[in-house]
Amino acid sequence: MAGALPLDPVTFEVLKNSFITSVDQMGEQVLRTCYSFVIYNRDFSSALHDANGECAAQGNQDIAVHVGTLHFTCKDVMRHFEGDMHEGDVFAINDPYAGGTHFSDVRLVRPIFADGKIIAFSQSNGHWSDVGGSVPGSFDVAAREMFREGLRITPVRLFDKNGLRKDVAHLIASNTRDPASIIGDIQAQAEATAVCEREILRLVGKYGRETVETGLAAVQDYVERSARQRIAALPDGEWETVDYIDRDPAGGEGMIPIRIKMTIKGDRAIYDFTGSHPTIGSIYNSAFGATFSAVAAGMKTFFPDLPLNSGFYRCFDIIAPEGSIVDAKWPIAVTGFLMPFEKIMNSIYEMWSKLMPERALACAFNLEYLLTGGLDARSADKPIFMFYDWLPGGWGGRNGKDGSNVTTACFGTGLMSQPVEGQERANPILTTECEILKDSPGPGKWRGGAGVVKTSRMLQAEKTVISYICDRERAIVWGIEGGLPSMPHGLTLKRAGSAAEERLGSIFSDVPIGEGDVFSRPTAGGGGFGDPLERDPNLVIEDIKDDYVSVNRAAKDYGVVVHTIDAELCNYEIDKVATAALRAKIRSERVANARLDPEKVAQRYRNGEINAFDVIRSHAVILDWGTGALLPESTRQFREAFERRSVAMWKAG
Repeated sequence: MAGALPLDPVTFEVLKNSFITSVDQMGEQVLRTCYSFVIYNRDFSSALHDANGECAAQGNQDIAVHVGTLHFTCKDVMRHFEGDMHEGDVFAINDPYAGGTHFSDVRLVRPIFADGKIIAFSQSNGHWSDVGGSVPGSFDVAAREMFREGLRITPVRLFDKNGLRKDVAHLIASNTRDPASIIGDIQAQAEATAVCEREILRLVGKYGRETVETGLAAVQDYVERSARQRIAALPDGEWETVDYIDRDPAGGEGMIPIRIKMTIKGDRAIYDFTGSHPTIGSIYNSAFGATFSAVAAGMKTFFPDLPLNSGFYRCFDIIAPEGSIVDAKWPIAVTGFLMPFEKIMNSIYEMWSKLMPERALACAFNLEYLLTGGLDARSADKPIFMFYDWLPGGWGGRNGKDGSNVTTACFGTGLMSQPVEGQERANPILTTECEILKDSPGPGKWRGGAGVVKTSRMLQAEKTVISYICDRERAIVWGIEGGLPSMPHGLTLKRAGSAAEERLGSIFSDVPIGEGDVFSRPTAGGGGFGDPLERDPNLVIEDIKDDYVSVNRAAKDYGVVVHTIDAELCNYEIDKVATAALRAKIRSERVANARLDPEKVAQRYRNGEINAFDVIRSHAVILDWGTGALLPESTRQFREAFERRSVAMWKAG
């Protein structure tokens, strides 16, 4: 364990907060000078590292997915250019196999010199909207190897003693679909690293080089010491869980397990992924760096007051079987790593909720990416456009509080929801609907947060294709402590002139679309916490007034019978006698309903007798939501988890 504080308390606090501020200033620089609309909406992160490459500070709005990977890429740059770094140099890297995330996350690293020696590194990471590859946006779900995913940048010198190496920069940019924006983002990120450099050198001028170097080490020791003390105060033990990726597109039916066993022993946590599925024939694999980051971000949620740096990383170990979905090796495709990432985070939420029930929360919705690209026919020269969109959704219900509504994903809460006005100006796409989705929250004593639905129409465009990167169409967002699941993800497409919608689901790439085509997708709400039959009926009434829950689902999910007096005036009345009777009926029947023959459930769905909410929440059955066909293996896996998280927590009828 780290020793006593080597600086006086005042100097330590000043330096600790100054380091964080220097990283926040990097973020502000990127935000104000970037060219990419994606980066402008805060899909970026920054870090300050010590001379060993360890992370000494992250920013207050850096997104979770990046935070545990930046020290890996800094160290890889150091290894490649050991003894060959100079003042004004800036290096680029996006290599997920060297500890990064995916190829779209491009990092620029600057060594910071004082008195002729390297004392620190600043790093700016931004998600470029395209890095080449086989489809616009560089997310090809059919890719099995990285060669279809885009440009892999191993460490390369991009600025040489403050001079941009134009040949290297243009080589990189020319392998993307938006080279002008890439050059602009390179300049923005490089200048951000210089902003941090100026701030650190200002501190050196005020406190001296040795004090600043001591401070960079001391802030890590402080976080390590604090985290270890808190872990040591918890009971030793083991906790296990499993979550799933929906499918292997190159394999058979059945969800893909990610298994985690967490062991608390003394002042350390150990996360063992033994038993997780081997890598799959899609981009939904995670290299070790992203898995490490998911563990760090998930665990850090339960230590919200501590700064984040490498001191926190010293408090846990990870066992990740090589070649598994959580430790993919070159050249396995990994661009969709965010799907296992969020499963790991939510699994850690579940296990730590047992350790810290006062901070417990159920599963959050899954981040989704929509990528549409082609030629913008609104302009005579028909430039390439890239519509790259993500949506907020619902977080899980909490112990004593409902989940957060319409919130960016746990993948990165620093992300902003993109303004449709900016999207419409830059792309030939019109948003016709974007609103909170009724009945999306997972029911519980404390319900999950609400998701949204967004619908868009293609305008004048040519040679346009659409891709959708999502999950939890089958591994539905789940509740805990008796709470119920939310709803399946998936995109629907209505062709111009067609009366029927086509369900494309949650994972596809390179589907042609044309002018007048309309596409719509929902995001799930969060999972419910606690038995929904124990929810205060007055809270259910408030949810109906707020359009979070329908009168119909209030009865089916909560057993609350509500009479509508005047919907326009939000005037509703609870039938207390009918509510008591309905709750007693549901309580006596729900275990049997959750174990009903799945094929009978599927047939009732195909007949239109029940809908997807009934199938999932009452019967724990997973179907092909387009055809209504039963998915027997996925249902078996889902029911096993449903029994553990929900049925086992219900009081007997």
